[in-house]
Amino acid sequence: MKHLSLILIVFVMACSAKPEKAEELKSGPITLVIHGGAGTIRKANMTPEKEAAYHAALQQALDSGYAVLKRGGKSTDAVIAAIKILEDSPLFNAGKGAVFTNEEKNELDAAIMDGSNLMAGSVAGVTTIKNPITAAYAVMTKSEHVMMVGKGAEQFAQLNGIEIVDPSYFFDSARYKALLKAKQSEKDKAAMLYDPYTKDSKFGTVGAVALDQYGNLAAGTSTGGMTNKRFGRVGDAPIIGAGTYANNQTCAISATGWGEYFIRLNVAHDVAALKGYAGLTVQQAADSVVMKKLPALGGDGGIIALDRQGNFALTFCTEGMYRGYVNEKEGAKTFIYKD
Repeated sequence: MKHLSLILIVFVMACSAKPEKAEELKSGPITLVIHGGAGTIRKANMTPEKEAAYHAALQQALDSGYAVLKRGGKSTDAVIAAIKILEDSPLFNAGKGAVFTNEEKNELDAAIMDGSNLMAGSVAGVTTIKNPITAAYAVMTKSEHVMMVGKGAEQFAQLNGIEIVDPSYFFDSARYKALLKAKQSEKDKAAMLYDPYTKDSKFGTVGAVALDQYGNLAAGTSTGGMTNKRFGRVGDAPIIGAGTYANNQTCAISATGWGEYFIRLNVAHDVAALKGYAGLTVQQAADSVVMKKLPALGGDGGIIALDRQGNFALTFCTEGMYRGYVNEKEGAKTFIYKD
């Protein structure tokens, strides 16, 4: 009789226990999503050769990052692998392809965040670090800080074995011509309505979000900032919650666009918060912020977002966004325009 009573008690306790949600029990397939910037893409200025080059670079970044995930690597490592490819390409405004400041320098920013523990690292205004995303990771993993800037960040990177280059490494003739054009427009007294934040000056960031086999998310972003920027201007990319954010409980986000607006709206965290608190899907959350809140304030740009079930969004309110994704079900795909 005692045994029967014990069995009944165990059965009742098991039945009354609160079941865990399905998404808490199992994460989705390994996935990598990337972007190479939004806004400066106009079909009229795009040749077939240039378009093919962009697709090839995006594909290479996907291949590099996904290879890390396939061999059981962490999401943070996959994000770094993908972003390094984009930083090393002159096609994108990050690393080798960074735009010039008004003082004819290249000042780079980057950030990374681990969704499993909310650890994050970023660097801003650096001029000698070949791959700023690696320096951001060093800040996250080898210091008690989150953000380092300028010479201090460069010194820290060098002490931790991050590759340092002469600033001349970042010189690109096309980017330099863009600076000269911006300066000339600024001097044009006839252009009374001149806007220093022209369409071609404020965009161009690279980023990646990843989901690994352990169910952990990560996000990373890297940029050269805004053409003709002054006074040590820093955009949203290295600011956690604005241009970069990752949390296993919600999603991972990397942004590109007019940084001042992304900072003011706290775009990356807002997307995650809408998913977490309002129960929106990652696509619904992305659309709510990027397609509604951002334009309403006067900004534009785009984001990539990914949750633990492998659901992702590639959302932008500009003419196009260099972007791509890869997972086991669909393989790798890259895009530029909306159609």
